[in-house]
Amino acid sequence: MNPGRLLGGGAALVLGAWFLSTRRAASYAQLHPELRSPFVRFRSPPFTRGVVALMQAVQARAKAPALPDGVTVEERRIPGPPGAPDVTVFVYRPPTLAAGAAAILNIHGGGYVTGSAAAYHPQSAGYARDIGVVVVGVEYRLAPAAPFPGPLEDCYAALTWMAREAEALGIDPARIALVGDSAGGGLAAALAQLAHDRGEVTPAFQLLYYPMLDDRTVLQADHAGRGEFIWRPASNVLGWTSYLGRPPRLDSAPAYAAPARRADLTGLPPAWIGVGTLDLFHAEDRAYAQRLTDAGVPCEYVEVPGAYHAFERFVPDSSVARMFTASALKALRRGLRLS
Repeated sequence: MNPGRLLGGGAALVLGAWFLSTRRAASYAQLHPELRSPFVRFRSPPFTRGVVALMQAVQARAKAPALPDGVTVEERRIPGPPGAPDVTVFVYRPPTLAAGAAAILNIHGGGYVTGSAAAYHPQSAGYARDIGVVVVGVEYRLAPAAPFPGPLEDCYAALTWMAREAEALGIDPARIALVGDSAGGGLAAALAQLAHDRGEVTPAFQLLYYPMLDDRTVLQADHAGRGEFIWRPASNVLGWTSYLGRPPRLDSAPAYAAPARRADLTGLPPAWIGVGTLDLFHAEDRAYAQRLTDAGVPCEYVEVPGAYHAFERFVPDSSVARMFTASALKALRRGLRLS
């Protein structure tokens, strides 16, 4: 039965709005108590091409955040993929660094369509300071202007550059971790697969914060109340459609575009995957972590009840965010053989 026919178009809209507000209220009630705030009571707008263009314009004009004391950063231009432009990277160093140090390739989030390595200065510099490693942040090209495989190949160019220039950078090429959040986590997971198959560099570890792994999530009609905060289903549609260069479809996606589609996960680097239960990516991340484990890949999976997408960035001082971040750093140290 169509309520629009019974109630009229306007009444149907009111009924639809009531249903959405009721569903959102139910999701809000499921939030971890420390993550409830006036901010998340408001429905975050979905990404549209206009919103993305505005965000990119703001990012281009933004002043780079200040770095922690003692950490230095150098902007470099490195060779890009064959036939593509050079890639900008930022190299972060702590105040003291032992020879043959471990290193991190940090890949920023933003749904494949926005974000920047420069905006991640505090995070990248924090890794350098807190665990005493060299960090490289990669300014990969963004979709839709540069759809797959452009962004992934930019990340691969940064990884192979780190290995080639290991002596000059003062790093051990056998101790490079791939780190990323959201779309950056998806790129890190795909990069681990690509590096495994090409055999030029062997990353030591992959640290994946709520990674964007599976384009098929877009095709689900019901998300069980997930994705009501921050990264919503409509944003996911735009992100994946822009990255793939076409809408997602159930039958296939290009190899390495959606890491969750890979059938054989054996031989990949050990991993840490963390996600909240109200995150739109919860199901795909949990499934990927289980599949890594089933394939014999050591994988620590951390699930935070009542947490939404990128919660630790919005409420960093909450105890639940601190525990989440501490778990990630502990796993990263272990993966890089720092403790």
